[in-house]
Amino acid sequence: MANSAATAPAPAAMPAEVDHSAHTGTAVEHAPGPELLGLQPFQWVSISMAVLLLIAFGVAKVHKTIAGGLDSKIAQIKQNLDEAKLLRAEAEALRDEYAAKIAGAEKDAEALLANARTEAGNIVTKAEADATATIARREKMASDKIAAAERAAIDDLRAQAAAASAAGAAALIADRHDAAADKALVDQAIAVL
Repeated sequence: MANSAATAPAPAAMPAEVDHSAHTGTAVEHAPGPELLGLQPFQWVSISMAVLLLIAFGVAKVHKTIAGGLDSKIAQIKQNLDEAKLLRAEAEALRDEYAAKIAGAEKDAEALLANARTEAGNIVTKAEADATATIARREKMASDKIAAAERAAIDDLRAQAAAASAAGAAALIADRHDAAADKALVDQAIAVL
């Protein structure tokens, strides 16, 4: 340890008071900054900005160019908004028109359906009436044919009966009547007249 104490540097003596008057005094002068024509750099920057703004707004009329650009942009935006309003109005009109067309088409479809049902009912009724009339006509034709066949059969039977009775009567007369019987019948018929 004796060695480490010998190698350690001895603490420097610290002054009891530090004199700050050197730092706070007004008599202290700093190194002069760069100057041009007696003006500091911040002054040159201010002058340069003033000249630039004077040129931009006074000579070049930049503010009018900026305002004109903004005005044209505003006018273009207004025009776009007006076009959008017009397109929206047209779209709403088309929507209303198509909604009306759809409603009209639905009403037309309902009317067509009702009309078709009515016509179908009429067609069915007419077909039933026509079928009934056709059946009645055919029944009448059949009954007329049956009646005609019955009349023809009766007439045929009558003709056959008449022919048979005439033949039978002729045979009876031929067997039972002779010329004397005929003379008596003729005399009797003349007397009646």
